[in-house]
Amino acid sequence: MEAGLSWTDDRVALLRRLWEDGQSASKIAAQLGGVTRNAVIGKVHRLGLGGRARGGEEAPVAPQATKVVEIETAIAVVETQAPEPVAILSHRPAPVFPTPAPAASEPVALSVSQRVTIMDLRESMCRWPLGDPTTPEFRFCGDRSITGLPYCTHHAEIAYQPAAERKRDRRVASFR
Repeated sequence: MEAGLSWTDDRVALLRRLWEDGQSASKIAAQLGGVTRNAVIGKVHRLGLGGRARGGEEAPVAPQATKVVEIETAIAVVETQAPEPVAILSHRPAPVFPTPAPAASEPVALSVSQRVTIMDLRESMCRWPLGDPTTPEFRFCGDRSITGLPYCTHHAEIAYQPAAERKRDRRVASFR
């Protein structure tokens, strides 16, 4: 309802008469002017106006059934003409990791992580969680992360496994 218009006694009387005549809320709103269909419906409920006379004669059932058949036919035509939906991939492809060097006779030392707290964690650091998050000793790896990824090389290899490897691992686990 607009700020300047209110429900005067005359407007309420007109609303009651139109409602009892079976007019729709949209038509009543148009005749009253300055109110919306929803404002009319709200006022009707606040006034406690119940059922009303039907506006016009009841339509025969057969034409409605024909409309349903026409709509179903139109839907079927549209469905047959619609192109196939495009497959959307919503995941990031697994990164390509450098292949490990051939095994040397010397043992390879793994880097020891910095083990940083959330307060010391920076954009370029590995965010791999270490330990129980409910304890004060909980830390993050903190090594240098791969550009564009949240993990260092070691933890990214754990987090991002090729699809074939994941399927193989699931099959092996199901036989245990």
